[in-house]
Amino acid sequence: MDQEKSKRRNYTPHQARLKAESYCAYQERSQKEIRDKLYEWGLFSKDVEEIISELIQHNFLNEERFAMAYAQGKLRIKGWGKYKIKQGLKQKQVPEKLIQKALKHLDMDEYLAKLESILLKKAALLAEKDAFKRRMKLQQFAQMRGFEQDFISDMLKDKRLS
Repeated sequence: MDQEKSKRRNYTPHQARLKAESYCAYQERSQKEIRDKLYEWGLFSKDVEEIISELIQHNFLNEERFAMAYAQGKLRIKGWGKYKIKQGLKQKQVPEKLIQKALKHLDMDEYLAKLESILLKKAALLAEKDAFKRRMKLQQFAQMRGFEQDFISDMLKDKRLS
């Protein structure tokens, strides 16, 4: 614990603002991530809220832009479905209205292609011969990735996955 405290460096509000701008410019961030980071840097709540306000004013911090980028990235890179993306955004304390907007913004063709892709990859790895068990394993796998049951069922009707 003492080592952890000694590694932590306290910044002045001006230093923290500059560092936060750089942190936001590198990658889209949620307000929660920035708030946590500012507290980690040893700032007081008054300074934290002031810096967050300035970051929003200067467009370094934008929750809507973050939600869109998060949803797109998790679909394309991680292969997550809407349920899992929604949970991730809730953990980042993104407002429900912005979560819904980000999910609606996802391209359905790309979404279904990603579902098909992960199911085909998983099907190739499965050694299960029983068609029912195989289907159940694929269905469970896709659900764990956050995809909706109706899309999974439609996709599993494809002969390549059976």
